[in-house]
Amino acid sequence: MADGEIVGEGWHRRPGEPHAEVLALAAAGERARGATLYLNLEPCAHFGRTPPCADAVIAAGVARVVACQGDPDPRTAGKGFARLAAAGIAVEVGERREEAVELNLAFLVDRVWGRPAVTLKWAASLDGRIATAVGESQWITGAAARRGALELREEHDAIAVGSGTLLADDPRLDRRLGLAGGPNLRVVADRRLRAPATARLFSAAGAIVVYTENDDATRRAALARAGAEVVVLPAVTPAAILADLHGRGIQSLLVEGGATLAGAFHDAGLWDRATVFLAPRLLGGAGAPAALGGHGVRELAQAVALERLAVRRVGEDLRITGMRSGCSRDLSGKSED
Repeated sequence: MADGEIVGEGWHRRPGEPHAEVLALAAAGERARGATLYLNLEPCAHFGRTPPCADAVIAAGVARVVACQGDPDPRTAGKGFARLAAAGIAVEVGERREEAVELNLAFLVDRVWGRPAVTLKWAASLDGRIATAVGESQWITGAAARRGALELREEHDAIAVGSGTLLADDPRLDRRLGLAGGPNLRVVADRRLRAPATARLFSAAGAIVVYTENDDATRRAALARAGAEVVVLPAVTPAAILADLHGRGIQSLLVEGGATLAGAFHDAGLWDRATVFLAPRLLGGAGAPAALGGHGVRELAQAVALERLAVRRVGEDLRITGMRSGCSRDLSGKSED
């Protein structure tokens, strides 16, 4: 930006391609010389799939860099800023830091906590029910909210459901909007290996069934023939699932349901963001399932609050998104500024 004019913009489109600052500098050309470069993350200082971005910033003749936060990757972690400062470039850090954490959530959780970032998602009535007392759930929310849920799939590397949801709803869990440019990984948490080989989500590549108890070779073989990868874990817990996914290079997981699986992630504290679609209707019923199962909390003081709350209308429904309390602080605090 020179004299308040934007002379170049860029964003990192996919792994292996140039990072945002390199694209912005290329768009600016000679106009980048003496300008201010605004970044949401410290420019990298190491050779990976691409050369160090800090070197590109220096070569472009930028006079000032304003960044939201540092990069916690130990290969950079302050080294990018130090390299800029050594070259005489003014560096400012911290502006709009919390927004940057949300934007870079998957990358930051991967680097800081060594697991995929987890979003809990559910659709419920205003009284918190995800189905009626007799199990009917399609559809609690309207078409606009359901499209919003499909858009969430496009934003995550993997989607997980429990075996109960698979048996009740037979979901496809696919990316059908075509926004992400590739297939997703679909995970079934199926401790007792109950998933039927005829389930719709096995009709496309990229389905994983994780289990621990049932050693039925016939069922395993049937699932494999259907196209599923059957993975034995020491225990089908959120920690074990996330460890397996992290080993596959997965950086973000959308937990779609049902209440048992979502409750397990909630109880374990292994979630970072929640997105809830609320329909303006009341279902009631003592037997109607709530959105979160598991053990829950015994005292209100133990409840996890949501911060950076965003609420908006989607059709006739509400979409509420929030970060787990302390998540933004902990992730940004790990960075070296």
